[in-house]
Amino acid sequence: MTTTATTARERMLLAKDAARSIGLLSDARKRDALLAIADAIDAEASGIEAANADDLARGRASGMAAGLLDRLRLDAPRIAALAAAVRDIADLPDPVGRVLDSRTLSSGVEVTKVSVPFGVVGSIYEARPNVTVDIAALALRSGNAVVLRGGTAAEQTNGALVRAMRGALVAQGLDPEAIQTVDEFGREGAKDLMQARGIVDVLVPRGSAQLIETVVTESSVPVIETGAGVVHIVLDATAPLDWARDIVVNAKVQRPSVCNSVETVLVHRDAAARVVGPVVAALQENGVVVHGDPEISSIAGGGVVAATDEDWSTEYLGLEIAMRVVDDLDEALEHIRRYSTHHTESIVTEDAASAERFLAEVDSAVVMANASTRFTDGGEFGFGAEVGISTQKLHARGPMGLSELTSTKWLARGAGQVRA
Repeated sequence: MTTTATTARERMLLAKDAARSIGLLSDARKRDALLAIADAIDAEASGIEAANADDLARGRASGMAAGLLDRLRLDAPRIAALAAAVRDIADLPDPVGRVLDSRTLSSGVEVTKVSVPFGVVGSIYEARPNVTVDIAALALRSGNAVVLRGGTAAEQTNGALVRAMRGALVAQGLDPEAIQTVDEFGREGAKDLMQARGIVDVLVPRGSAQLIETVVTESSVPVIETGAGVVHIVLDATAPLDWARDIVVNAKVQRPSVCNSVETVLVHRDAAARVVGPVVAALQENGVVVHGDPEISSIAGGGVVAATDEDWSTEYLGLEIAMRVVDDLDEALEHIRRYSTHHTESIVTEDAASAERFLAEVDSAVVMANASTRFTDGGEFGFGAEVGISTQKLHARGPMGLSELTSTKWLARGAGQVRA
């Protein structure tokens, strides 16, 4: 299903027009539309996988890093998981029309604050075709149209996904212009999207720190900033060895290319002799390169790379990790304040006071005690999927789901009142 628009701006204007009808859809109609999209993704799985194979081949030929290739890959199980996530989103409660506040003024006028769609949600992202589906599904379920710029690395995959989703809308008697892509317009399309103030209501970047910084600084459209993930785990003095080992390995190894994987481990000096050796060994057994300070190297023995100052601010997005010994929780908190990107941090401890202090003092979007940082995810939080993980403090923070794609308006109902 193709559009007749010949410029990025024309496509965004079509999305703005479509947003009016999408915003008025009933809960049931939006749910049916998403179920149709999920069925279409399943039905077109072989074509989507073939398109993705082309993108992967081009990525390998251009020397794309292994972490980015992993994010780009959409094999059959991942395509099935995408469709399942859309069905999960369809089954979530409608975020539109919620009564958030209500009161009767002294004049007798009744005022009610309700949730409403933004209108048009834009997103700029890199080599992440799952985002194409996640954001489109969340946008539609919350009554919004969507404009996508997914980057040249995933252009074939994104095109196949957008065609499947637009076709599902047509089959449901809905306006397919509610899902737009400006991929074919390249960087100029991205620039047009960033400058579409008054057409696009909010823009969500997802990708490298450089991409996010570019969107934040160059966009005239309001931006919800998602951030890089220099994520920390603190192994406190009382950290149980099995928890420390399992949590660190899971947080690094399960999927190292994503923003909620751990990048730095801080070890309390009183636990270092007990936990460093086994944790480093477990990481190395899983192919992880450990960058350690002199004490980590001394305790762990061979195979540890000497850490530099740069390692503490590096988001590896691969099988590498930085480790250092700290004197106490105060030093760990100071290190996090200095180097964190305010994404996710976790502490492993049996000391309830240390856990509660960590939860209270760490200024990140998600702060954990005794759990893997890989849980910072919209799907894990019960959102079905996520728009992104916001590291800012206005409007939305942490994993963003349906409610974060709504705004509010006040409804006032009177009976002829005038203000004195």
